[in-house]
Amino acid sequence: MAHNLYNQDLDRNAANYQPLTPLTFLERAATVFPDYVAIVHGSVRRTYGEFYERSIRLASSLAGLGIGRGDTVSALLPNTPAMLESHYGVPMSGAVLHSINTRLDPAIIAFQLDHAMSKVIIVDGEFLPLLEQALDLCQVTPTIIQVTDPEFETPVPLHPNAQDYDDFVAAGDADFAWLMPLDEWDAISINYTSGTTGDPKGVVSHHRGAYLLAQGNALTTLMQKHAVYLWTLPMFHCNGWCFPWTLSAIIGTHVCLRQVRAAPIWNALADHGVTHLCGAPIVMSLLLTCDADEKRALDHTVQFFTAAAPPPEKVLADMKQAGFDVTHLYGLTETYGPAVVNDWHTEWSDLPAAQQAALKSRQGVRYLPLEQLDVLDPDTMQPVPRDGQTMGEVMFRGNVVMKGYFRNPTATQAAFQGGWFHSGDLGVRHPDGYIQLKDRSKDVIISGGENISSIEVEDVLYQHPEVQVVAVVARPDDKWGETPCAFVERVAGSTVSETDLNQWCREKLAGYKVPKTYVFQDIPRTSTGKIQKFVLREQAKAL
Repeated sequence: MAHNLYNQDLDRNAANYQPLTPLTFLERAATVFPDYVAIVHGSVRRTYGEFYERSIRLASSLAGLGIGRGDTVSALLPNTPAMLESHYGVPMSGAVLHSINTRLDPAIIAFQLDHAMSKVIIVDGEFLPLLEQALDLCQVTPTIIQVTDPEFETPVPLHPNAQDYDDFVAAGDADFAWLMPLDEWDAISINYTSGTTGDPKGVVSHHRGAYLLAQGNALTTLMQKHAVYLWTLPMFHCNGWCFPWTLSAIIGTHVCLRQVRAAPIWNALADHGVTHLCGAPIVMSLLLTCDADEKRALDHTVQFFTAAAPPPEKVLADMKQAGFDVTHLYGLTETYGPAVVNDWHTEWSDLPAAQQAALKSRQGVRYLPLEQLDVLDPDTMQPVPRDGQTMGEVMFRGNVVMKGYFRNPTATQAAFQGGWFHSGDLGVRHPDGYIQLKDRSKDVIISGGENISSIEVEDVLYQHPEVQVVAVVARPDDKWGETPCAFVERVAGSTVSETDLNQWCREKLAGYKVPKTYVFQDIPRTSTGKIQKFVLREQAKAL
């Protein structure tokens, strides 16, 4: 092969090559627009200058605790300024951010803290009792930093072993030389997926992917400079789909929201001129079905990005009427959040409403920073025909695919078999190249934007002495998108009731995982004895 002169004496050096990281977005925003309001939270207003300085001080204080490259700092926080600061301050210390789903049960939180080898946990007062239960179950003893949020109605006294977050930040050095990653492949965060089989898996994301997806968000959502973003999507979900970093890139304003409630959302939309928000279908039904006196008239169109189950035609029509433009996104924790968008063609807007709804329900095409997206036959690894009929597995390839699963080489290898990331989601590809999900091979139920493993719920029900056979499937729900529906065969002679099983599940599962419906019947099986879940799904739909 001929020697390539374009590679001769043209080496990478500090002047022409720096690792990509979204941390530089905040540094630039604070340098160029130091007085622009970055964060709104109740009566609190923080400028980009203050946001950057507090993040640096947080990094400095963490370094003072001996935290550095490769250490894990956990966060058990709602959508508050402290959570935004953690998205910068933690990686600025060299550490990896582990944001925890606040709706999980203590045992799973304990598993995550141990598995991630957490050294520090930043916790909101509201979740202190949950953390205490988790710490009783785990081996690690992280340093506790407690956040007192003025927006939380009942102040929680400082835990005897905790440091106050604001004091901890204030004690940091504003001139601390924060750490860039040594390599853009270095980890920036770890997020645990709800384990569909066995324990949850720790998805490791790198600085490069976070940088690219954060920019991809801005391009995909057409976010203008100084856009105003409302936090209805939990930031513990794949780092808020990378939007904590996106907003700094476009010098936008974060409007924080502790709880997803109709009145505060409508007020924020109207009072702060919110331009963008993301949320599961539950957020749409919340906005549409609330009392008339809670709704506010909007003088601008709000861009609403939704993932999970596609919204029904009526919901889309009602959202449009209320002043929202809904776009469907799709992705996984393993792809930094959304990496697929239902990119809308202008001429589709002239089609009848039913046809538009059918088009809007498709997941779509790849984000700009994703190199390849396809539906492949998992056995042959060949693309399925683009006929909108033939099912295959949705697979991803590119720079916004995770590094892999933390301390789990077997799962990582399986996920990347054949040089593609296997999503476990089954779908079809339409003639125009748009993909559409048809089923989930993992049998995950998506309720209110939360993933529920049907296997986990089944395991709990199987522990009940009067349950012979159980199968849990998704039942469509107007409010939550989907809810768990349990089909149960009782032990001979048993009269166990729905109330009994509900109580049993409530004691052993997080509230949102408890089945909303129980059906007592014979469970259909194949000739080899396998439960026919597709039959049960149809029955659940018909209920």
